[in-house]
Amino acid sequence: SADLSLYNEFRSWKDEPTMDRTCPFLDKIYQEDIFPCLTFSKSELASAVLEAVENNTLSIEPVGLQPIRFVKASAVECGGPKKCALTGQSKSCKHRIKLGDSSNYYYISPFCRYRITSVCNFFTYIRYIQQGLVKQQDVDQMFWEVMQLRKEMSLAKLGYFKEEL
Repeated sequence: SADLSLYNEFRSWKDEPTMDRTCPFLDKIYQEDIFPCLTFSKSELASAVLEAVENNTLSIEPVGLQPIRFVKASAVECGGPKKCALTGQSKSCKHRIKLGDSSNYYYISPFCRYRITSVCNFFTYIRYIQQGLVKQQDVDQMFWEVMQLRKEMSLAKLGYFKEEL
């Protein structure tokens, strides 16, 4: 059995879908899943990541498809193949992100990538609902899909990640 209050909040939201984070349905998910998932020690960058995810302007790409350029000292904040820009930790970073129109790339560890990806997947799905693109599912199926996406965020938040993701 599901959380009935969340189910009812979802039903209300689905009748008039909004991306406004203060609506009861999204507010709960922001507090319980999204904020915890996108909390990193480099908090300014973490805020910029959340904003880019919300605006659908974040891109993730594998490292190694581009020539290594000799970077200016200012790029230290962006991490590198062996340093995660979001945590500041020495980790092997196989992906990098770009936020909006910025020309900066930020190297991220698999742990951070899974967290960001799980939140992006949630946003993608609720955007599809908001845009009326989810036609094959009834409200119950949509709700269970939302719960599945929340589960992914919870796993990511706890540090589980699929190496291949």
